[in-house]
Amino acid sequence: MFNDSIRRMPRPRDVVGMSTQELRDTFLINTLFVPGKITGTFTDLDRLVVGGAMPLTPIDLPNHKETGRAFFLERREMGILNVAGAGRVVADNKTFALEKLDCVYLPMGTKSVRFESNDAKDPAKFYFLSCPAHAAYPMAMMKSTEVAPVNLGAHETSNKRTIYKFIHQGGMQSCQLVMGLTALEPGNVWNSFPSHTHWRRTEIYFYFDLGDKIVSHFLGEPQESRHLFMHNDEVALSPNWSMHFGVGAGNYKFIWGMAGENQVFDDMDAVKPLDLK
Repeated sequence: MFNDSIRRMPRPRDVVGMSTQELRDTFLINTLFVPGKITGTFTDLDRLVVGGAMPLTPIDLPNHKETGRAFFLERREMGILNVAGAGRVVADNKTFALEKLDCVYLPMGTKSVRFESNDAKDPAKFYFLSCPAHAAYPMAMMKSTEVAPVNLGAHETSNKRTIYKFIHQGGMQSCQLVMGLTALEPGNVWNSFPSHTHWRRTEIYFYFDLGDKIVSHFLGEPQESRHLFMHNDEVALSPNWSMHFGVGAGNYKFIWGMAGENQVFDDMDAVKPLDLK
């Protein structure tokens, strides 16, 4: 169920005149997990692919014509994070058992990838990002309990949250992919605020564990802001010129992933709240 078309990003000035539906058609991916299927969307955001696998029986990762290669990860790397029931990722006959919020990194050159659930009645949901790579790093797995948490924000500003970095310079090594998880504490609703942009990297947010709550995700240039109302298990795409932050009707989690010119986590250009329009 990989999309045959590439999701292409507009210029900043083109966003100004977009309707609500045009914004959603451009920046929102709302069908990620389909029981028994793999979904995937190619983007022009540093050639990132965003997808999900929800196996009821084992599912093999297919190739796609857009890779231009003999198999999907011949010239790509991939990060996979499980957000539901227990399951397994089998890569080149090596098995990784993933509980909820565990992560696995697959390097360029990985020939076969299979997704499995331990229990079809409580299936795993594997969220994945893939980007081009020019070097192969070791295949690796990291349990959520192995990640050193980073605490940010405060209850007074409603943005107290914990960041878990999985694929980054100080964790699982990669060519250019960076990937991690942010969890807001109860009573806190703002993410990535105060906001920022980073011209050297693009970014993708996947919101989950919302239940029936919603998140208003803000995008666009700081002086030309727009928003998307996000529901559970939905993705927001962020070109390098765009802000990416949000506020929810309650606490939630989101997975962030980046690719671009460098992997420095705090390489960003801050935007003062009073400068937003």
